[in-house]
Amino acid sequence: MEILAVAPDDRERQQAMIDRINGTEGGPTPDFRMLHDADLRVIDRYGVRNVEGYRDYEVPHPATFVIDRDGIVRWKVIETNFRLRPEPEDLIAALLWARGEGPEPEPPTLTNVRER
Repeated sequence: MEILAVAPDDRERQQAMIDRINGTEGGPTPDFRMLHDADLRVIDRYGVRNVEGYRDYEVPHPATFVIDRDGIVRWKVIETNFRLRPEPEDLIAALLWARGEGPEPEPPTLTNVRER
């Protein structure tokens, strides 16, 4: 299993986000890869471009995809509110299901990440 974050941000902006999440400059790096999608080709392929943008900067809508080894999207959550994300338990259930190790997951519960 591999976790990949896709964003139009360059390495400098990605590091600033990591530092903001960690609450410290130069903190630990995440244990997933980050893809710099400058031309938004990957973002457009999955249909998650936020055409309204953010501060005149084109960004994707927050989205979570579970993609199997054959490249088939097995589960996805796309939300326009960047604070609402699926609960970790829902994502784990979707991953297990996609691997054939569990039942089909229920629709996810979205909660405000700032309240977790």
